[in-house]
Amino acid sequence: MTDMSMTEAERSEFLAAVRVGVLAIDHPGHGPLALPIWYQWDDGVVVISMDGSSLKARLLRAAGRATMTVQDEAPPYSYVSVEGPVVVAGETGDVLAMATRYLGPELGKWYADANPSNADTVLVRLTPEKWRTCDFGKGMA
Repeated sequence: MTDMSMTEAERSEFLAAVRVGVLAIDHPGHGPLALPIWYQWDDGVVVISMDGSSLKARLLRAAGRATMTVQDEAPPYSYVSVEGPVVVAGETGDVLAMATRYLGPELGKWYADANPSNADTVLVRLTPEKWRTCDFGKGMA
């Protein structure tokens, strides 16, 4: 059977591309909370900005860890899933940079102007401890 896992360089390149992640967090008494998110891959750490009073921020603080899965929906499919501890810090990220990354310059500026950082904004850093990767294109060689 062909090994379809990604190398460290391949998964880093994959996460650096503009893709939407799905963040999964333990939600006691319910199924895991899984939500689409914008993220930045920054020197081996997933960085996410969010409202610090949101349910996802509260659950991240309580759980202390999370999983994020990112996929390429075009065939041949591929994905990277990271699991690890999170740190929720009371600091703001660059909303314009993140919005421009995902929406382009014009819509990014509109989004950043309409959704500025505020006193409740936090940055979440997810440090990968466990990896699950697959590049189905490797199985086609």
